[in-house]
Amino acid sequence: MCYDDDAKPPAPTAPITGTSASGIRLTSADGAVFAAYEARPDDVRGPGVVILPDLRGLHDFYKQLTVRLAEQGHPAIAIDYYGRTATDDERGEDFPFMEHVSKLGRETIQDDIMAAAERLGRPAVALGFCAGGRNAFLASAPRFGLAGVIGFYGAPGIVGPYGPGPTQHAAELGAPILGLFGGADEKITGEQVSEFGAALTEAGVAHELVTYPGAPHGFFDATAGEHEAACADAWQRVLAFLRGKN
Repeated sequence: MCYDDDAKPPAPTAPITGTSASGIRLTSADGAVFAAYEARPDDVRGPGVVILPDLRGLHDFYKQLTVRLAEQGHPAIAIDYYGRTATDDERGEDFPFMEHVSKLGRETIQDDIMAAAERLGRPAVALGFCAGGRNAFLASAPRFGLAGVIGFYGAPGIVGPYGPGPTQHAAELGAPILGLFGGADEKITGEQVSEFGAALTEAGVAHELVTYPGAPHGFFDATAGEHEAACADAWQRVLAFLRGKN
């Protein structure tokens, strides 16, 4: 997982509107009901955002992030992955998420993304972290109808039991991509990022891939003071990307 219970999304930008937020439940294409958290701005200024968490699912970091985005005028919904397998919605430090990971399927995750995007309306952008970043990149495929996708430290290549990734599927992608990576991320090498960029270029997919030297996996965290500059820059790039998708 990327974040512990003390992690907080950076908030270097002053709010431009009031917000309201609450937990909701969404229904996926297979009829499964899953938890989500929604924040709505009083004054909508840009596209909605579907937030795809790391493998721990819908924990507090991502709920806070929906509010940070709504404060900038973007309706946002963070989704949970485990409505089909977990008995409750608790995703704290004690949640045994690895017991559920093997039961996840790419198709059901993608259906859940589309359910959230449909609630938000169009235009919408997917924003994911770690495994969620990988799934955000894959949601660039035209069938999702997204205006763009943003992935923080999403593994782009072939990964263990999950098989081929966005690099291998680049020819199937279409929506613009913003990828944000840590230069000291032990899980994702510079070579993997370069291969992803080359595949996207060959496929004609508009993209920007940014690597922050010395930043680790999970650097987008206000409690990681030594990476404050990378956090702030990544946040500004996210907001700029969203402004371009109105």
